[in-house]
Amino acid sequence: MADPKTILLGLLAILAGAFAIAWLVRLRRAEPAGEPGTDAGPPTATSIAIGALTDFFDTLGVGSFAPTTWLLRARRAVPDRLLPGTLNVGHALPSVAQALIFIAIVEVEARTLALMIAAAVAGAWLGASIVAGWTQRRVQLGMGLALLVAAAVLARQLRLGAPAGADALALDGASLAAGIVGNFVLGALMTAGVGLYAPCMILVSLLGMNARAVFPIMMGSCAFLMPVAGLRFIERRAYAPRVALGLTLGGVPAVLVAAFVVRSLPLDAVRVLVLVVALYTGASLLWAARTGADVQPRR
Repeated sequence: MADPKTILLGLLAILAGAFAIAWLVRLRRAEPAGEPGTDAGPPTATSIAIGALTDFFDTLGVGSFAPTTWLLRARRAVPDRLLPGTLNVGHALPSVAQALIFIAIVEVEARTLALMIAAAVAGAWLGASIVAGWTQRRVQLGMGLALLVAAAVLARQLRLGAPAGADALALDGASLAAGIVGNFVLGALMTAGVGLYAPCMILVSLLGMNARAVFPIMMGSCAFLMPVAGLRFIERRAYAPRVALGLTLGGVPAVLVAAFVVRSLPLDAVRVLVLVVALYTGASLLWAARTGADVQPRR
């Protein structure tokens, strides 16, 4: 009988291949949706660089959604309404690369891993179908609030660190149920543009698991849920194709460099920077929702 991890890795590879093929077909058939940012075509050097930078640190556990949102808004690359879809589509395949590496090399019980991932995918499927139809103002409000919550979670993580004595490689009973419910909620929030890494890291650590065991759980969750959510955004044409493609092309090589060459960095200063970015970007999105402003891409 095949090892459960091998089955999980095989399913992930099949999902990633199906997502890539479906996306490529849609890109080849894409027609402009009549608004800035929805045109297909070759990605810009800026979007490739943003993908490389954010997915490099994402592989080391920092998270990519908050810094990517800030950089895209600063460069006026994507209308606010298309941010959630662009993040989920563009970072999907880099997240798959992360998960394939960390599921293979980091020890964690297969049942816990599979159930937590399934919960996140179910949350993302529900969330994407809702978020893809949101108006500009609702996206700004949703992402603004989500980023401020993520900043609060990240601040708590920086202050507390991992709980002492957390060394389990599996969850059971009430702890497993809490993990499943928590990851379902985090999967739904991913589709609104809030990253899963920091809150998932805190959730799993507070439930008593080893700090390293969180990496295959959070990366596997994102790797399975983002292609699923991404296809919903692609179907609704609720993303920026050129920018998403750039994030992918820059992100996948950066994941390999971070995982196999760099491996680790003193990341507390980077996490503080991400905290500041999340606070600033969340506040600016809420202000845009209040004033009716939008980030229109440069021509």
